[in-house]
Amino acid sequence: MKKISYLVALVLVACQPKKSGAEHAASQSNDASSGTTTVIKDSKEDRPKVYHASRTILTDLINTKLEVSFDWDKSWLIGKETLQAKPHYHPSDKLILDAKGMEIKSISIAGKTCTFDYKDDVLTVTLDKTYARDEQFTVVIDYIAKPDEREAGGSNAITSDKGLYFINPRGEEVNKMPQIWTQGETESNSVWFPTIDSPNSKSKQETYITVQDKYVTLSNGKLISSTKNADGTRTDYWKQELPHAPYLFMIGVGEFKVIKDWYTHPDGTKMEVNYYVEPQWEKDAKAIFGETPAMIGFFSQLLGVEYQWDKYSQIVVRDYVSGAMENTGAVVFGEFAYKTQRELLDENDNSTIAHELFHHWFGDLVTCESWSNLTVNESFANYSQFLWDEHRYGLDEAEFQALQEAAGYFASADQGGYHNLVWFDYKSREDMFDGHSYNKGGRILHMLRKYVGEDAFFRGLKNYLQQNQFKTAEFHNLRLALEETSGEDLNWFFNQWYLGKGHPILDVSYAANAAENTVSVTVNQKQKADFGLFRIPVDVTVYDDRGATTARYWFNDESTTVSIPTQGAVKNVIFDAEAALLCKMEEKKDASWYVYQWNNSRHYIHRKYALQKTPVSSPEASRIVMEALNDPFWDIRSAAIEKIGKMNSDAKTTATARLKQMASNDSVSAVRVSAITTLAGLLSAPELEQLCTEILQKDQSYSVISAALIQLSKVNNKTALEFCKKLESEPSGKMQTGVAMIYAKYGDADQITYYENLFKSNIISGFDRLGALNSLRFFASRQEPKIQKQALPIFQSEYKTGGMYTQMFMPQYIGYLKDNLQNSIEKYKGEEEKAKKDGNANAADIAREKRTEAEALMVDYDKMIARFPKETKD
Repeated sequence: MKKISYLVALVLVACQPKKSGAEHAASQSNDASSGTTTVIKDSKEDRPKVYHASRTILTDLINTKLEVSFDWDKSWLIGKETLQAKPHYHPSDKLILDAKGMEIKSISIAGKTCTFDYKDDVLTVTLDKTYARDEQFTVVIDYIAKPDEREAGGSNAITSDKGLYFINPRGEEVNKMPQIWTQGETESNSVWFPTIDSPNSKSKQETYITVQDKYVTLSNGKLISSTKNADGTRTDYWKQELPHAPYLFMIGVGEFKVIKDWYTHPDGTKMEVNYYVEPQWEKDAKAIFGETPAMIGFFSQLLGVEYQWDKYSQIVVRDYVSGAMENTGAVVFGEFAYKTQRELLDENDNSTIAHELFHHWFGDLVTCESWSNLTVNESFANYSQFLWDEHRYGLDEAEFQALQEAAGYFASADQGGYHNLVWFDYKSREDMFDGHSYNKGGRILHMLRKYVGEDAFFRGLKNYLQQNQFKTAEFHNLRLALEETSGEDLNWFFNQWYLGKGHPILDVSYAANAAENTVSVTVNQKQKADFGLFRIPVDVTVYDDRGATTARYWFNDESTTVSIPTQGAVKNVIFDAEAALLCKMEEKKDASWYVYQWNNSRHYIHRKYALQKTPVSSPEASRIVMEALNDPFWDIRSAAIEKIGKMNSDAKTTATARLKQMASNDSVSAVRVSAITTLAGLLSAPELEQLCTEILQKDQSYSVISAALIQLSKVNNKTALEFCKKLESEPSGKMQTGVAMIYAKYGDADQITYYENLFKSNIISGFDRLGALNSLRFFASRQEPKIQKQALPIFQSEYKTGGMYTQMFMPQYIGYLKDNLQNSIEKYKGEEEKAKKDGNANAADIAREKRTEAEALMVDYDKMIARFPKETKD
């Protein structure tokens, strides 16, 4: 699963029904906790510790056959499940399944009715006899799934655990295509079919989906047949013959267009790679997803394990509750993935595409045996983004993204707390989906790759996949596979990085000794005591008269100094030559060394650090900045732009001329945006207006146009508003977010129509929609009560139909408008009283009318606030 990006951190703990002691004993192996939760008494601190074990396996699923149809009006799934299973080891006369919020109609074996007990979302079936572990049985369950009738929870990463989603099922929302889709991770697929909803359970799958003939369906496996029925419906039969975890089961229904693509296996056979999109996005589908076949080939070759599944489809759905999900062969994306070919000039989602694809090895083929071991799924998927960037765009891009991933981990941990990567005492399994399992884990894998070496690392991954395919694994399996390949005991690494928390915080200093022909490197570990000391093997490169010499050294103590032989003058030392270490580091070195580092380093991270650390007062500073403005890598150019404001006047004049060229002609839109923003502080108002006007007339990038609009509005908001009017018809959420921002600050009452039309369209979605809603809040606060009242239905509609973040921010928006309105009421009262004193009856009437409108609107705001949950009102 790829997480969504968050505006704030909000953790919603899923509601778990409490069981009595007897009920828990009966169901603990198959309940929604995904394993036994053990409370251990700590004899030293006399406090309980929680340990989330893997779920005890009582039953092996063999094949799950689902026959489903839908009642769209009621948002029900009518299902028949034929479940083939056997006892795992001990003889048993019971089958215990997770089944959340269902109506169980009947259960039978070989046509004979079975007795069952169904309470607290656990279905216990009494079998017709006691079965041994080598005896299979087949249970048939008729049921109705009612996802909208159960209390749903959610989390920061997956905002709802409803499992089955009917989107606009009755067609009440304009411009939103009715559709059905599922989201199983972590344990939500048991909302729509009874199963052992745990990651250490696996099953083959057959899915019969009956729908109106106008609908397209998608599920796991191959489409075996499509049969038209006498009642005008159609039944599609999907079959997956390889076992996978129940949380990866998926169905999707809607009037999607299917764009066909292909991947060719090394033996010449072709596999379907399909893209399911809404009709208006058909022309853009290959531009969005078209790199997928190349990714399949690259990852197959890199890992030495060919893609195992029988197809690869990707579908984009509305109102999705996360970022994307790796359902086997049927990956779901949120609507953020919809981008026109013009929007793709600014950004693409190839990292997310790679992430979900890589899960088909790490997560689908080999699955974490418990959520505590989520790292063996998500850390690999996160690292796939580095691998693809490195292959497709080069090492600079991969290292740039690696810096963002590390920063994401630091921010996540600072906000949510530090914990072990393999985390057995989490509060909620949803807490596992954070910056540790994703960002930190990906960076740890890169360190491991650099430590054991390229060949050993990827051979070790091949061993891990082949030894555990179609099974589950924990982090020890990964360690053992890498030890078998490398021949080295890696317990120290896994104990430190997987079973420990935190990261090194280092002070690094250098001292060259010309008399002894040595340079010393001193590393002080400054991290918190509960992080412990880290064993840190680091490659150190010394630049001297021989050139560059690299060797590996260990820094294991609170303070470690190593002395490295040199020859002639020491010109620079680079600690962590491969730029692989996950740490925070303060480095002390001479300015001349940074200059040498800029001139000679091959890694983007080292070059950027040298650019940033070279003092502006250095004689070389201007040269370095000017060179950086022409660097082949875009982020180095952006970093150089940030330095221009600190340059001396002559150098600044030269750099400004170059910056004007970059604002118009740089090949990367993000650099053009940086250039425009910086030039706003360097150019005169007429010069800035001319530059922005020229850019608005010719640039194709929506992000550049938005940046130019913002800067133009500061010097000539009338012209900016005229450009906004021309851009209102652009089919881009990013562009309309920019237009909405300008109107929020400078627009007049007439622009309320723009906002009304914008929110009726399907142009904006996700965080773009939330941003536009925030702009509407600011716009409305500047308007008379009459216009604010026109805006109110938009807020009401968005609160009703929007997602978790819209509902979370709405109290702030309405509270802001209410406070602003109260100030307006006081102002109108003052104007009315003054007009009466002055004998100006007309002015008094106008002020009184506005006050009356404002007071009526205040009542409407109070009614809306009354609908908010109590905790959001406080």
